[in-house]
Amino acid sequence: MIWIKGGFENIQLDIVGFLAILGEGSVLVNAQVATLSKWIFLPRLIPAPQALLRPSRPSKLEPFPGRVTGVYSGNDRHSINHIGDIVCDGHSMPAFSVRCVEIVRVNNHQAKAKTLAPLTGVLFLGAAETVILIGLAIHYEDGMALLATILLSLLSSLIGLGNKWTLQLPKRGDKSKNVPRGDVVIRYPKGSFLIVRCDEDVARELYFAPETIKYLLEHAPAYRLLSLVGTLMLMFGVIALANAQIKLQLAFAGAYMLLNAGYWTVAALPSKLHWDSSCFEVRNQCLSDSDMTKKGYPSHNTTFTQALWKAIVVTKSLSWVRLSAAAPDTPAWRQWMADAEFKANSVKYAERENLLGVTTWDVPQWDPQKHLKELMAEQAMEDEKRATIDNV
Repeated sequence: MIWIKGGFENIQLDIVGFLAILGEGSVLVNAQVATLSKWIFLPRLIPAPQALLRPSRPSKLEPFPGRVTGVYSGNDRHSINHIGDIVCDGHSMPAFSVRCVEIVRVNNHQAKAKTLAPLTGVLFLGAAETVILIGLAIHYEDGMALLATILLSLLSSLIGLGNKWTLQLPKRGDKSKNVPRGDVVIRYPKGSFLIVRCDEDVARELYFAPETIKYLLEHAPAYRLLSLVGTLMLMFGVIALANAQIKLQLAFAGAYMLLNAGYWTVAALPSKLHWDSSCFEVRNQCLSDSDMTKKGYPSHNTTFTQALWKAIVVTKSLSWVRLSAAAPDTPAWRQWMADAEFKANSVKYAERENLLGVTTWDVPQWDPQKHLKELMAEQAMEDEKRATIDNV
């Protein structure tokens, strides 16, 4: 084995070692689902391991932006639970589109990371690179490269011990059946609506009760001590790498560039690909004007008013609109909503099935945009008359 020659005065700190700590953004994108996987303990190279050596761990999954409102329950939240959004993939809906789905729980399992997924592929890529680099270090008798490989690979297992967690979706304690339906309307920042038809248990699990993260290592001081050990392993690993032979440093550089490319590719994929939510069955429904050629059968619209009208058509209710402040509180809008509710209830409430066997909701013939403009014009005239009288 070739070690440092000539004592500490020959220690090198070349730039190659910094490749090991680049790529923090791509690692953090899927950090939570990665640490949920059983493969998290696999010794392997990972880019930017310091991203997972945090002073404190997340206490909940990252929520998605949006407004979730119960149609009948009166529940209202200003963000969308992570699993609730993953199940329906609603944040990818086009602007001002409307979708309707029914969600049913099919078993008592919990949502979890997929055993075989793109993220699993990059984990095994890092493990394969570890085996190759150890082989090269032994072949070229490079002790520093061997030490760097062992430290940086075992660091991933140490990180896995500190961050491994299991997901617990809350259950409704009161099993009484005397509860309203759990249907919810989700309004996304782009002005799109997702109507979810479900029972109260599913609504509570996915949208209203907080998701619980249970860590394998619960003791916070023990986790901080483990993070300290991991930080030292990273620093010594990078120093050892800087003192490896140039041919081994080039091998490490190629390995980390390949790993970063893999993690960035995985980060660009939809989050749904990394999750196993098969415990929930999603049954797509549609409106009579939905695009049946697109995933989820969205009903496309050009304005927010049209999208809001179609959401009212499906729910046959205005209570969620008022609770979520989905429309301005002006005389014209209040009259428009009352007219929209009347029109929505002019068609049969019970759904019918189209030729594809998909539950379909009829959209009455009505121009919501034109009607709103007329009401606003009337309100403007009333305001002008009132202002004239006040001036007199």
